Amino acid sequence: METLGLDRLLLVVANDPWQKSGQRVVSPAEDRFALAEALATEIPGAEPSRLEIDRGGPSYSVDTAEELLARAGARPLELFLVVGADLVRELETWHRAEDLRDLVTLAVVSRPTADAIAIPPGWRAVRVDGPLVALSSSEVRDRLAAGEPVDDVVPSPVIRCILSRGMYAVSR
Repeated sequence: METLGLDRLLLVVANDPWQKSGQRVVSPAEDRFALAEALATEIPGAEPSRLEIDRGGPSYSVDTAEELLARAGARPLELFLVVGADLVRELETWHRAEDLRDLVTLAVVSRPTADAIAIPPGWRAVRVDGPLVALSSSEVRDRLAAGEPVDDVVPSPVIRCILSRGMYAVSR
């Protein structure tokens, strides 16, 4: 938030992450929202958002950007779409990618083990150094399922949420 000079950071939870649905198991939206609530307690200015859950159906970033801009009305609003560097290569496959490109500035968060990613032509983008954690969310879920600790990479409120909801076959 500090790097981008943001007033707020919305942790938007997808209702139906359409590019993942049918490709792999996706945790229920309400569980993912509970995780966003837990994470928000660790990030000053962050707010969990149900916008996509409440809208229902497949979640498209362009629809969310349009809704946020419509809600702002005449007030000036610059939207940053925070994405991991690993997603940049997929941007052109996103629903209405050209429209999204015109509405947002990408905030591309790097991973410590990744090479620099080229931003597709036409996108406004800033690069943000990510946390020095060389672990993907899939690897965190795998460690949890194997009963391995994640305390070194996952905030304690998020771990408590995972345990209380019985997510990722974790028990203690």
